Amino acid sequence: MAQCLSRSFYLRHDVCRIARELLGKVLVTHFDGVLTSGLIVETEAYAGVTDRASHAYGGRRTARTEIMYAGGGVAYVYLCYGIHHLFNVVTNQADTPHAVLIRAVQPLDGINYMLERRKKSKLCPILTAGPGAMSEALGIKTQHTGTDLIESSLLYIEDRGRKVPGKNIISSTRVGVAYAGEDAFLPYRFWIHQNPFVSKGKGL
Repeated sequence: MAQCLSRSFYLRHDVCRIARELLGKVLVTHFDGVLTSGLIVETEAYAGVTDRASHAYGGRRTARTEIMYAGGGVAYVYLCYGIHHLFNVVTNQADTPHAVLIRAVQPLDGINYMLERRKKSKLCPILTAGPGAMSEALGIKTQHTGTDLIESSLLYIEDRGRKVPGKNIISSTRVGVAYAGEDAFLPYRFWIHQNPFVSKGKGL
């Protein structure tokens, strides 16, 4: 039986552990009466003020990133290159701006709606592989930043009982963070081995 992830899941201190444990969970949207969902198959961890790849590195606080300083369990959605809406889960306690970027899902519910949103004619990995494609397929936009993933009936993450064995989880460097110096080499990207919906993004 599906259960929404609890607040305590997100409030833990180890952002990499949370990123790993989000694999196999189900990201659900229910916008304008349309239900869509996908199995989370790829994530990236961002460790806040000490992580040069994080938007909050060095304690940076802007109107956009302020939500990262909230307590865990809320959405942080930002616009990348003025085009792509990228969905992140804020973790840890308030004032510790950790976050997990959800990079890809395997479509489950409402696939026809996902195809329509993405202007695709058939189910294939490019439908939801990559954080911009995933958000578009699920209808997630920057207006959803700040959504409480525990209290909301429109955007949340469920546990449907699927456990991903540790031997099936691959870790590597994150995508598009070469600017982060030595932190670009941290193995903070996680994905389910051989899942076709994992993005083709290259780390370092």
